[in-house]
Amino acid sequence: MGLARTSTQNKFILCIRKVLVYKSIMSLHNRIAVLRAEKKLSRATLAGSVGVNPQTIGFLERGDYTPSLELAFKIAEHFGLPVEAVFSPRPFRTLSEQVYELHKREA
Repeated sequence: MGLARTSTQNKFILCIRKVLVYKSIMSLHNRIAVLRAEKKLSRATLAGSVGVNPQTIGFLERGDYTPSLELAFKIAEHFGLPVEAVFSPRPFRTLSEQVYELHKREA
């Protein structure tokens, strides 16, 4: 005999499922960690420059948080890049793939 769920538990489970579906559909990939490493920037330094808490930068890098449009533009501007070079709805290709493709075109 299975355990019966309460109405509140069912609502909670439904809410969690909606969040997971939304995250899988609306995930936004970014290159923040790579760009920070290239510039030798700490999360705190980047956060101070764009006006957020350093934890927010960590959440963004892990994909746990989707930035507002304003924040996405501030981060891109900080690195001197267009927003689409920092954020993408699709995963970015690895640097080795990009270099290989460039090398093939030049050959």
